[in-house]
Amino acid sequence: MPMINMIHNIKYRLFVYNDEDEDKLLEGLNYIFPDILPEKEEAQGIFGEDDEIIIYSGIITKKRHTNEFLNNLLENLSTDDIKKLYNDLDKKTDEQCNLFLRLSKEAIQDEKFIILDGGDSIHLKIKIAAFPAKKEIAIKNMKEFLYEYINN
Repeated sequence: MPMINMIHNIKYRLFVYNDEDEDKLLEGLNYIFPDILPEKEEAQGIFGEDDEIIIYSGIITKKRHTNEFLNNLLENLSTDDIKKLYNDLDKKTDEQCNLFLRLSKEAIQDEKFIILDGGDSIHLKIKIAAFPAKKEIAIKNMKEFLYEYINN
């Protein structure tokens, strides 16, 4: 199902802690966003030198890539998860039409999409297309789209 101009862009952040498999998490990130080259930043944790955190981040702006992401996400979520997303749109969308999602880092390493409400996750900030750009319109557009997706 094509998503013509559903999303303007997607910003992502992945925090990799020193007890995690960086390569496996990068493979998971590449599963979400094929052919990306994330920016890498090193940060110090609260426990000193032995607590290094690597942050991978970037922004996806090409329509082909944003559409591929949305297709991949919806094809890999259960119907119950899509219904939960539908019901959570109001609390996960801000006034600037940004939809905030968290994907399980553990699940994505097994090429599975699981949306979390908190915890250690890959953070996504998805700019929903809405004209005019208002939260209510963005939510309405996404709800109409998800409703069609669920019922097809």
